[in-house]
Amino acid sequence: MLAQEPDLSGHLTVLDYAAGGAAKGERHRAAALLDDLGVDGARKVVGLSGGEVRRAALARTLAGEPDVLLLDEPTNHLDLAAIEWLEQRLASGRCALVVISHDRAFLERVTNATLWLDRGRLLRLEAGFAKFEAWSEEILAREAVEAAKLDKRIAEETRWSHQGITARRKRNQGRLRRLQELRAERARRPAAAGSVKMAAATAGSTGKLVIEAEDIAKNYGDHAVIRGFSTRILRGDRVGLIGPNGAGKTTLLRLLIGELEPDAGDLRRGTNIEMVYLDQARESLAAGETPWSILCPRGGDQMVVGGRPRHVVSYLRDFLFADVQARSPVESLSGGERNRLLLARALARPSNLLVLDEPTNDLDMDTLDLLQEMLAEYAGTILLVSHDRDFLDRVVTSTIALTGDGTAQEYPGGYSDYLRQRPAPAAKKPAPRAAKASRKPPAQAGKTRDRLSYKQQHALERLPARLAALESRIAELEAALADPGLYARDRAAFEQATADLAAARESYAVAEMEWLELELLREELEDGREKPA
Repeated sequence: MLAQEPDLSGHLTVLDYAAGGAAKGERHRAAALLDDLGVDGARKVVGLSGGEVRRAALARTLAGEPDVLLLDEPTNHLDLAAIEWLEQRLASGRCALVVISHDRAFLERVTNATLWLDRGRLLRLEAGFAKFEAWSEEILAREAVEAAKLDKRIAEETRWSHQGITARRKRNQGRLRRLQELRAERARRPAAAGSVKMAAATAGSTGKLVIEAEDIAKNYGDHAVIRGFSTRILRGDRVGLIGPNGAGKTTLLRLLIGELEPDAGDLRRGTNIEMVYLDQARESLAAGETPWSILCPRGGDQMVVGGRPRHVVSYLRDFLFADVQARSPVESLSGGERNRLLLARALARPSNLLVLDEPTNDLDMDTLDLLQEMLAEYAGTILLVSHDRDFLDRVVTSTIALTGDGTAQEYPGGYSDYLRQRPAPAAKKPAPRAAKASRKPPAQAGKTRDRLSYKQQHALERLPARLAALESRIAELEAALADPGLYARDRAAFEQATADLAAARESYAVAEMEWLELELLREELEDGREKPA
């Protein structure tokens, strides 16, 4: 089992810890896994970063080649390269896997069944997480229809009971018992799960320019963390920072917001910036403090949120804290609760620049969805460091990728867009035999295409109409499913509409991606034609 918060105490070195879970004589397997994960086994366990602790724990968990793997939030604190390595390792393994995770992309790649713990019930889907959303929405829609039918029957029986007992007393007593049974059935119905009510308090607008960097550099001794990086961040931009652990993401973030000064280059910030910074290490939650004292540091029981006074306990309820937790020490809170508390404090402060360093760690999916919706509605500018690929795709408008050698490059779009645009790995020199296999005529060697093929151009021209038709179909199906009586009248039609909607949404996503790729290719080819020879 990989615990959510691994404990390395009692071990001197990383290898001692990693080999502790393997059978005697299998120390070499733990060492090989540490090497794959990029962790020095000779390092002392004291002073490791969160990512290094997680990698060491993964090596320990995998070294014994278990029959069953239990993983609790395995991707927390891992960089993207380590997450992809873990996905490949699990996909090629033969053991059974039970994993708790908020990382949607990870779950889609490693699961073939899904257990949903919902309001005290455990439901099973015989398919991977990619099918979960449509399945769970169908269940909730069906339950809503059944609940409406039950409520209607209770209302009818209640109206009858108020008309008095007639001479046919025995039958009437039976109806009264039925009414009590219906009420008992409603009482047993799973209560709606609580959800975080999340909104960010906003300050006045910044100027159009928020941050401008030109050829900035930062060194620590002989090590170049950032060199020659330039960017221009405007009001309303949502910028993601990605890269391996230790590549300098937090350093670049602190340079951009003014916590560090560059060693070279020019850095300019706009006017009227009101910043809120949510740090990764949760250093600002001091031992002995309580949620109450953190949200009301000057005493009292009132705080100002979005320009309006709120009672601290009422505000904490918005973030799913029980009333008794308001006075509990922060040490008693789980990792997710500590993260929610930091979000509660950060979002209560007026800001027009929101800086989030790994905000998704330890958050459940419902809270992640609500955070994403809040960020979409946020009127200011966002700087986001994250390894959550799905979250990046849903939130950011551009992505700054750091490689670890001082290089940083900005790409438009989210993580999936970055994957398509990043430079391809340098090709290895082919072996002599492979070189002879080429049959390309000499006249074609070196010929470069400067426009879309006929087939690509035709696809690019027809795709807007295809997207419009799919949008219309999706709207039509959503309107049909919005009819609360459809399920009761025609269950087959309801289920068919649900399946058709899922298919239409998937077709739309595929068509939209095809259009974006062709449009980007067209622009690249046109830019190539315009450049002088």
